[in-house]
Amino acid sequence: MPHPASHTAHAGTLLGRLLIAAAVATVGFIIVVPLASVFFEAFAEGPAAWWNALAHDPDTRHAIWLTLTVAPVAVAVNTVFGIAAAWLVARFRFPGRSLLITLFDVPFSVSPVVAGLALVLIFGRQGLLGPTVEWLGVKVIFAWPGLVLATTFVTLPLVVRELIPVMEAIGPDEELAAVSLGASGWQVFTRITLPNIRWALLHGMVLANARAMGEFGAVYVVSGHIAGATDTMPLRVEKLFQEYRTPASMSVASVLAGLALVTLLAKTVIERQIEMESRELELARSLIDTLDDTRTGGDGL
Repeated sequence: MPHPASHTAHAGTLLGRLLIAAAVATVGFIIVVPLASVFFEAFAEGPAAWWNALAHDPDTRHAIWLTLTVAPVAVAVNTVFGIAAAWLVARFRFPGRSLLITLFDVPFSVSPVVAGLALVLIFGRQGLLGPTVEWLGVKVIFAWPGLVLATTFVTLPLVVRELIPVMEAIGPDEELAAVSLGASGWQVFTRITLPNIRWALLHGMVLANARAMGEFGAVYVVSGHIAGATDTMPLRVEKLFQEYRTPASMSVASVLAGLALVTLLAKTVIERQIEMESRELELARSLIDTLDDTRTGGDGL
């Protein structure tokens, strides 16, 4: 008679295969098929038509340029903020620390449309700071600064959230040792802190850049959706689609999809580097613990 354990193992194997097949089918239906359809529609009339839709339409060219200027600025601001905030949270204990960490996640929980509306209520002509920015001669809403503010807000947690666990895991010992040996703050940062967090920092920057280039809701509210002036690539895709210019819309969408695939590749490479460094750090710590135990045992003798 067949052993009951064999039936259990067979059932477990069959269930595992069914779950894998269901996962592959779901990913294929939700991600692969739509992504493939974007490229299919973009190149349906040939590469020449794809290039003409991108290069010969001045509004599309401006949308691409605007995206490629807004996203790097937002990422740069979040990088500086992320490093400073992560260092503060990881190295110090102070009243309100937990509240500060919670506030980092607000852009994840608040709808981007609500964030854009909040910026309008603050910097709009009738907003809280509207008269002040108008007196200074600075236009925020329906202009480039508003796009940067909205994009920076929605990408705010991505860098700092990558750095906090890494800096807490590394600890302050190397930095304190460098300071005790006379290193300046800049030397400690460039020679100790930055090399230790470089892969986590790069990972956060890649994610923030991908989020910035694809942002729609908050940018839609603060931009005014003005063609040739405040339209970014996601907004241009939506406008072209509403105008029933599907091939042109899919051409711009294919650029965003291509950037997403490049981001995914970069993310995979960086995650492997982070995993390798984590293993090396664990190995180094285990060796140190072994040496300490050996010395303690030797002293006891």
